[in-house]
Amino acid sequence: MFTKISIPQGVEAKKEGSVLFVKGLKGELNRDFDYPRIDFKIDGKELIFSSEIKGKRGKMMVNTFASHAKNMMIGVTEGYVYKLKIVFSHFPINVKINGIDVVVENFFGEKKPRKTKIFEGVEAKVEGDEIIVTGVDKEKTAQSAANIELVSKRSGYDKRRFQDGIYIFEKAGNPV
Repeated sequence: MFTKISIPQGVEAKKEGSVLFVKGLKGELNRDFDYPRIDFKIDGKELIFSSEIKGKRGKMMVNTFASHAKNMMIGVTEGYVYKLKIVFSHFPINVKINGIDVVVENFFGEKKPRKTKIFEGVEAKVEGDEIIVTGVDKEKTAQSAANIELVSKRSGYDKRRFQDGIYIFEKAGNPV
């Protein structure tokens, strides 16, 4: 069982042990692909994942690792962008970015600001009523956007009536 992935132009890939290093125009990523009886190698401009495990389990792990490698290559060439919309009808929400902290003030008139952190290597900026989260690592960028969305969540309220909050409306360049 094996899967081949072509390495795009402008991307350098190298293997050290079970760690894959990928370098491109936007940045550099590395990931440990350590799993029993699954291996990968770089053959020219192809990345080949192979498995000694027969059946569904081997196929599943090989394809999962291949997807992670593709996401790394897309990240270092194009990057990932998540867009969030600030929505309010009751109290105006103020969002500020202080380094790695995202501070949401005046959410439903609360005196204490809500805070969350964004991951290292991820950038966030506020443009009007939108928050734009960018990065080269898909997982860190997506989790940072999700953390910003979760900081403005209120349980126990009817979502049809109390729609105030911060919501993801574009994931990695694709509308939700």
